[in-house]
Amino acid sequence: MSKPPSHLRIHQFAGLRAGPKLLVSAAVHGNEVCGVNASQRVIDALDSGALTLLRGSVTFIPIVNPLAHQLVRREGDRNLNRNLRPPVVPQDFEDRIAARLCPLLAAHEVLLDLHSFQGKGQAFVMLGPRNNSDELEPFAHQAEEAALASCLGPTRIVEGWLSTYALGLQRRAARGHDGTRAQALVQDPHYGVGTTEYMRSQGGYGVTLECGQHLDPAAPEVAYQAILRTMQLLGLIDAGAVTAHQPAEPPELLQLYEVIDREHANDSFEREWASFDAVTLGQRIGTRHDGKPVLAPSAGRIVFPNSKAQAGQEWFYLARASDRKL
Repeated sequence: MSKPPSHLRIHQFAGLRAGPKLLVSAAVHGNEVCGVNASQRVIDALDSGALTLLRGSVTFIPIVNPLAHQLVRREGDRNLNRNLRPPVVPQDFEDRIAARLCPLLAAHEVLLDLHSFQGKGQAFVMLGPRNNSDELEPFAHQAEEAALASCLGPTRIVEGWLSTYALGLQRRAARGHDGTRAQALVQDPHYGVGTTEYMRSQGGYGVTLECGQHLDPAAPEVAYQAILRTMQLLGLIDAGAVTAHQPAEPPELLQLYEVIDREHANDSFEREWASFDAVTLGQRIGTRHDGKPVLAPSAGRIVFPNSKAQAGQEWFYLARASDRKL
């Protein structure tokens, strides 16, 4: 067996003129590799001079979770994109990554986090909250983040992650605790905090781009164009370096409102769902191990259906049309 990784590979390009500080991350989940390839393409272009950095800086972490990447799976010891914060006493590999990653996030102003997903479906962007001073996720960069989400290319944008997750955490806590570290992690109030949430907590902003299904051959190009469009939006590269995204119509904007956990290994879906499949009020989505139906509480879309979810973890999300104006 190979030795576990002992370092992070980080590439930084610093312009000679002041400007925004962009961080591009990929493979936060080790089997989501579209951003790895895309990041390397941009790094090579900057190295060769095919692409010129005009101002500011751009930092690439092509493989944020090298252990999970080495194992060709989503996680090493645990999910790095949950409970993300600097550890007091590191207890697993992801804690040690967080000790290096969190200061990097805090040192930058903008984050583009590149992911992919298991089920079928088209690329989409995960957007943060609206401006607010609430305790859960205070934020003051709504306009800048919306502009970033809108320029990347996908025609679907989803908001409402952390507030939806908070509801799910309340239900998990009510089910009790088996005393294991795994159970403690999924019931921790910080469980919904990943890269973008931590970035916002440090005064910056950023989005998660879900570039498509893990093995979709188009996903690396989605990621590559998104990196270039982000750099163009921030004025880091010349405006003519990439074709700007000019959608024929406004993107579809959805709001997550519910997360449903898999409670037992024998909980099953009614059919093979893909992200953003439509559901109607009362439609049967799945069945619990004891035969109890899982029904849609309202019309909308199913998001991130995961037939391989472990018991006690998120099985699928539900979303509906948002009233937000970008």
